[in-house]
Amino acid sequence: MIDYEWRGRFDDHEVNTLHAEGFAHRVLDDDWWGQVNRHSLGWVCARDGADLVGFVNVAWDGAAHAFVLDTLVAGPVRRRGVGRELVARAVEGARAAGCEWLHVDFDDGLGPFYFDSCGFRPTEAGLIAL
Repeated sequence: MIDYEWRGRFDDHEVNTLHAEGFAHRVLDDDWWGQVNRHSLGWVCARDGADLVGFVNVAWDGAAHAFVLDTLVAGPVRRRGVGRELVARAVEGARAAGCEWLHVDFDDGLGPFYFDSCGFRPTEAGLIAL
């Protein structure tokens, strides 16, 4: 059984490993715990026993807008609804904090996940590569 926790405890190595798997890069040594505690509204951890198998970060503007970032699910538990539940918990957390909007930006291939499974609707947006 997968357990989900809003603002759950994790160690940096767990998220760095999951991020490397999810975004196909080497394992980094980022300070995730410090980053989310300084800048995020919250995050959701998914655990299968003691193992971190899912994570999503919810950044925000300090008021009405929250942003889903870094939705990550470990390979062995993909296609079991873990990502959908992570996002659902992120929606609950943002709503409970009084946010009015939850935004997400994603690669083209993830449209069916975010639109069909998670309930986001398409909008026009702009982007500048920095």
